Amino acid sequence: MSATHELTIVAREIEFAATSGEASEPRRFSMVAYTGGAMQLTGWKFPVVVDLSGLDVGRSRRPILLDHTRDVEHVMGQTDQVTVVNHQLLVAGQVLGDSAKARQVVALADRGFGWQASIGAKAHDVEFVPAGRSVIVNGGEVAGPVNIARRATLGEVSFVVLGADENTQAVIAIQAREQATEKQDMELADWVAAQGFSVDTLDERQRTSLEALYQRVSAESPVAATNASDDTASIDKLRAEIAAETARVIKIRRACAGRHDELEAKAITEGWEPSRVELEVLRATRPAAPAIQATDTAKQGRALEAAICLSAGIKASDLEKSYDAETLEAAQGRDLRGAGIHSLLYEVIQASGGHVRLGRVDNETIRAALVADRQLNASAGFSTISLSGILSNVANKAMLAAYEAVASVVARFCAETDVNDFKQVTRYRLTGAGVFEKVGPDGELKHATLSEGSYTNRIDTYGRMLSLTRQMMINDDLGAFLQLPRIIGRMSALKREEAVFELLLSNPSSFFSTLNKNFISGADTVLSIAALTQLEQKFLDQTDSEGKPILVNPAILLVPTSLKVTSEQLMTETRVNETTTAGKPSPANNPHAGKFTPVATPYLNSQSIAGGSAVAWYVFANPADLAAFEIAYLRGRRVPTIESGETDFNTLGMQWRGYFDFGVGVQDFRAAAKSKGEV
Repeated sequence: MSATHELTIVAREIEFAATSGEASEPRRFSMVAYTGGAMQLTGWKFPVVVDLSGLDVGRSRRPILLDHTRDVEHVMGQTDQVTVVNHQLLVAGQVLGDSAKARQVVALADRGFGWQASIGAKAHDVEFVPAGRSVIVNGGEVAGPVNIARRATLGEVSFVVLGADENTQAVIAIQAREQATEKQDMELADWVAAQGFSVDTLDERQRTSLEALYQRVSAESPVAATNASDDTASIDKLRAEIAAETARVIKIRRACAGRHDELEAKAITEGWEPSRVELEVLRATRPAAPAIQATDTAKQGRALEAAICLSAGIKASDLEKSYDAETLEAAQGRDLRGAGIHSLLYEVIQASGGHVRLGRVDNETIRAALVADRQLNASAGFSTISLSGILSNVANKAMLAAYEAVASVVARFCAETDVNDFKQVTRYRLTGAGVFEKVGPDGELKHATLSEGSYTNRIDTYGRMLSLTRQMMINDDLGAFLQLPRIIGRMSALKREEAVFELLLSNPSSFFSTLNKNFISGADTVLSIAALTQLEQKFLDQTDSEGKPILVNPAILLVPTSLKVTSEQLMTETRVNETTTAGKPSPANNPHAGKFTPVATPYLNSQSIAGGSAVAWYVFANPADLAAFEIAYLRGRRVPTIESGETDFNTLGMQWRGYFDFGVGVQDFRAAAKSKGEV
């Protein structure tokens, strides 16, 4: 599987040494940010392992932020070392921030507050290992089912309030003496690594032995400290002990499978045999907390959005064009089923690194969610969970479902086009004056002349505001919030319908007239075989400006609802019995059956629109061939839009605006014909 995912790896703890005065140099920090094991992550069905051999750590200078917020006030410092050593991610650098927020972080730490760290990473290539298979990654064997992030890129590192990994460390030093000790520790670690060991896997006795050996070799020659080969017997003995211990730890971790962290730590510390660990795992009834909180926020955000759509009553089948099968499956899973406004408030607060008390939503919760939403929207970080963004998408889908549910007919006989702005646009329809002529012996082609007809159109904006109020949030009333988007969707469709028929019934510039040869009136123009034959002939006999046939056929029979049944009978029945006046024959065979598509609309006989009639009827050409009327939209957006906007300062809530940009205009009178419908 190849995709791009956002991961947030959260460290367990940051330790600050107590200050004893101003440091002469910037304070330093160092972290063991990730130990290479399997992680049970929120938003992922199966555990995740980041393959450190494929982790791109980028430059050594990485920003250190507060709460992933990318502005100067939230800058804490930067790294000068980012490395992967012995299947572990190590980060070190200086605390440089001097803003009020940065000083507050340091001050709280000096008072004993335990800060935690969050490391952002972007996964580019994720391999899924199914059950029954295993792979070697980060120096150990991992059994499926598990996701392996084969390629990832390290992002920024942040100080946050909450975290969960007990296998990581993040230490900030204060005094120059401590920095020197740290430097010596790093040199010792490098020397130990050159001998094939890792400092973190040594017990106290083994570390003491290697330190003594390192000090002796270092005193003899600085070069020898890096390439030491003396005391081979001592090193070989230690190597054998460490190899045995490493094998024991691997078996313990494999037995715990990342789901029993406390048991695993106790077994490693107390020297349990793997067989005992397997027995204790069988007895365990409650899994430990996940080692690292890392989320594929893009998947999590889309799954939450889909779950809220389902809670709003949008059918899963209607969501299939917007979400893939995996997202819809997650949306209908146990964790997200029935998600509403409260679920979204909690997720937004947590995504920003904040703390939320589940089970109760009050003014404090709402304010925290609104602040978190602004932080997430302002940040260029990894999170895709947004209160305003997700609710906008849900509102748009609810609105679109209502818009498409309206039985609109105007697109059946109107052309649809796009414009770039709100200025009046002019359309030209060109007709050749004359047909092809025979070429003479000299091969000369004569020029054809063109006559042009122009038609204008201009779009307008229709819309209104909608809000998510404090009361809706506290009541978790998703239905009340989405009531207005549904109304906007329905009213947008009705407004477009109304605008087209107001134009049609107003008969602008005598669009339907005897002069234009597209209008019949008088006796026997009521909808019947004879009248339909008469109007069809009018339509077929239309000519261009040079008096030559245009060869356009009618395709749509448009009638008021009062003639709906009659139109359907004329288009489906092959034999029709019609009454007639004395002396006139009544045909039994129906020559028009199946010829046109009958379309009925109440707008033609509506009493609220001037020009309406219960007896008048029309025929139209297929608008793809020749259009009588045109609907123009702004820049390809052919449905209404809902987008978030700034709420009033004194309003504890959120608001959106819903609008629809469109306009209607006439085109070619030869694409339609009207019958007055008189008896």
